[in-house]
Amino acid sequence: MFCSTIYGSLLARLLGVMLLFSVCRILFFLFNTGLFPGMTVAHFLHLLWSGLRFDLVAVLYTNIVFIAGAILPFRFRHHPIYQQALKWVYYTTNSVALALNCLDLVYFRFTLRRTNWSVLQEFSGDRGNIALIGRFVIDYWYLFAVFIGLVFLLVWLYRRFPVARRPLIANRWVYYPVCTALMAACMTLFVGGVRGGFRHSTRPITISNAAACVNRPAEIGIVLSTAFSVYKTIGRTPYRKLAYFESPEALDSVYSPVRRPQSETAFRRKNVVIIIVESLSKEYIGTFNRELDGGAYRGYTPFLDSLIARSYTFAHSFGSGLKSIDAMPSVLASIPSFPEPYVLSVYANNTIKGLAALLADEGYDCSFFHGAPNGSMGFDAFARMAGFRYYYGKNEYHNDADFDGLWAIWDEPFLQFMAQTLNKKPEPFLCAVFTATSHHPFLVPPAYRGAFPKGTEPIHACIGYTDHALRRFFDAASQMPWFGNTVFVITADHTNQVSYPKSKTSIGPFLIPIIYYDPSGELAPGVEPLRVTQQIDIMPTLLAYLHYDKPFFAFGFDALAAEDGATRFAINYNGFYNVYRNNLVFQTREDEPIALYNYDEDALLETDLYPLRPADADTLQTLFRAFRQQYNQKLIDNAMVVTAP
Repeated sequence: MFCSTIYGSLLARLLGVMLLFSVCRILFFLFNTGLFPGMTVAHFLHLLWSGLRFDLVAVLYTNIVFIAGAILPFRFRHHPIYQQALKWVYYTTNSVALALNCLDLVYFRFTLRRTNWSVLQEFSGDRGNIALIGRFVIDYWYLFAVFIGLVFLLVWLYRRFPVARRPLIANRWVYYPVCTALMAACMTLFVGGVRGGFRHSTRPITISNAAACVNRPAEIGIVLSTAFSVYKTIGRTPYRKLAYFESPEALDSVYSPVRRPQSETAFRRKNVVIIIVESLSKEYIGTFNRELDGGAYRGYTPFLDSLIARSYTFAHSFGSGLKSIDAMPSVLASIPSFPEPYVLSVYANNTIKGLAALLADEGYDCSFFHGAPNGSMGFDAFARMAGFRYYYGKNEYHNDADFDGLWAIWDEPFLQFMAQTLNKKPEPFLCAVFTATSHHPFLVPPAYRGAFPKGTEPIHACIGYTDHALRRFFDAASQMPWFGNTVFVITADHTNQVSYPKSKTSIGPFLIPIIYYDPSGELAPGVEPLRVTQQIDIMPTLLAYLHYDKPFFAFGFDALAAEDGATRFAINYNGFYNVYRNNLVFQTREDEPIALYNYDEDALLETDLYPLRPADADTLQTLFRAFRQQYNQKLIDNAMVVTAP
């Protein structure tokens, strides 16, 4: 009887969506089991139970129109035409929510985060998305089948709980007061549900709350749903100023992004070439992984391995973010992206002075290269913001025969185009390039199919091709007159598919190479064994190497400086904050310490040292607080440019 009433049917149908969200969570885990090593049944059930709280919020937001239509205190709610309209509202809104959840059955493995509103925005303005979506559907056709199955269950569950054609209460004088009271009760329950509780002190539940339910950051993806993640990031509120340190002097004494170099050597007008390689995990490079496979591991980058032997690089180098749009501000302007991408934040229009702008003031010709259709990923917009005068994309390449049909011009011909273009540039110049081929669907040009080792992941052969493209670029550039007066930096935007356990830890998604190469020999080759570096260090490191002596703003450090590593640290975010110094990583949720690991001796992060070394954790917590306070404050105040005193 109750289930045939308006309220019983409403409750049953909402519970049906909750059930389907839990089904999506189970499918999410089954599709990505390799990302959650050591998962036990008991812990998974705990995560499944924890996720219900977040699902409730998502289901209520998804069905807000359906709920409102159902609880209005009017008798016409029982009319078949009205019920038909509500049915299609229910089918449409919940199908969209289920589609979002299905998206991350696969996409999560590329970003290790649930898709949010900023990601949808990132792709919404991209040209060529129709082709990309078509390719995605072809490659992952089974996701479409899963989605259709979920929609079928949605319809079946809905029909199981039809609403009676007549109200249970016949007397109008009783019906309206009772239904009005029930509407008020439903609204109260709705507010409590979306807030996560009824206590006055309860703050509305957010994405960060999921961190309290997990042992490892990646497990946040199990607890959350994509629908919840999207809803909670629409119209994200600005950052708030923090007050860990009472005075600017106390804050600056711990950490300051204002750099005032005191170089006594004349500025070196060397050319600078920065190569950001799409999806280049450190795992793909043999030099950094000699211990794998019993010492037999060789990786997929023979050229980069040979170049590293002539370069200066680091045993401990990290990305500052997890997406391509995180890398742009990090590498080119020393601005990290956490907890959301800087370029999609409300501060994206802040005044900045990136590497290109600083070097342009010194007479540099500054160019950015990306072989995708112009406008892709918003790279051209940020390149301009960072100070690049010239942008070379697919439009400037002028030969669609070399287009891969989906993303961009193949890496090899585009890097050759870049070399030839640079050969026509006046010196000194700054060039940054973002490669594109080593991206899903991980294709290589037809002429090279079968030419590179397939490895264990679809990306491996593609990485082999990009490595070959880099070899061909350096072969060509080495014959050009500007080559000997150039410093090169090679890094990645983020990681991608990985195979080995150490790459699947909470810091694994940030393990990227950062390689400095000066063919003149002025930078001695070697591997820094202890001090850490990350993407935001690239700009200040290059400026120091050029003996730049003017004030500038950078959140990173000079990675080549010889001072004690205690003054240098790295930081990134993946649900938790990771704070690195030398061989230690400290993990924290804002003000709540989580763990401390020695990732040199404990590559799988299995032994928490926090109880044994609280002093080290406290030091790293202090550095994190200083960095976080400076970051929030400088973005809020739009104070990211330094003027000479």
